Amino acid sequence: MSSKNSNSHQYHLVDPSPWPLLASIGALVLCFGAVIYFRSDNPWVMILGLGIVIYIGYMWFRDIIKEGEHDGHHSEVVQLGLRYGMTLFIASEVMFFVAWFWAYFNASLFPTEQIGSAWPPADIHLMDPWHIPLINTLILLLSGTTLTWAHHALQEGHRKEVIQGLILTIILGVIFTGFQVYEYMHAEFEFSGHIYGATFYMATGFHGAHVLIGTLFIVVCLGRMLAGHFKSDHHFGFEACAWYWHFVDVVWLFLFAAIYVWGYY
Repeated sequence: MSSKNSNSHQYHLVDPSPWPLLASIGALVLCFGAVIYFRSDNPWVMILGLGIVIYIGYMWFRDIIKEGEHDGHHSEVVQLGLRYGMTLFIASEVMFFVAWFWAYFNASLFPTEQIGSAWPPADIHLMDPWHIPLINTLILLLSGTTLTWAHHALQEGHRKEVIQGLILTIILGVIFTGFQVYEYMHAEFEFSGHIYGATFYMATGFHGAHVLIGTLFIVVCLGRMLAGHFKSDHHFGFEACAWYWHFVDVVWLFLFAAIYVWGYY
């Protein structure tokens, strides 16, 4: 929310905001709702919690955009702090994926008697990495290129090219998600019942969720571009989006190499 403090310094001291508390309540409702859904197939509490989280996220980011775009509170010092914050956020995301990779390599390098002392387990029919997984790899790499093009175009002040690059990136993100859904629908193994399915779906599904969130992030940036936001020298929201998307690209390369290719052979 906009600050009422003096502008005699470069720091932005925000006004009291209800969104952190409400977001925590929404996340709590979502967590309990998910547990209820898993145990009773009743999704309504989970849907309520998800709705609260989405609404609070929208309101919170609306206020941040207002602070930076309209109120002018995002000075160079504030932008530096935002960059540090985004860096730490991505670092925390890296540790999430480290957990999934750790579980996968622990099970694959040291298979126990419970899974037949072999990896992959004998009853698992693996996906060919050179079909849909390879196509999705090329799609994500291309999407990173189109987003980088959009970023450089923004720095040069070519707004039309920025919009074109963002639209192409969104299309590629949607195609990636569609291929992953198709892959899941035709997979010959399930999530539960064995360690391979659990680690495969947790790692690739968690990444897929990040692709979906990143695509929505880019949609927001596209909307802001159409609304006349972002300047060639003041566009941290766009930079944060680009960082996040490139992080998603890099993680997929590790997933493709480790789970699809190395696991297949």
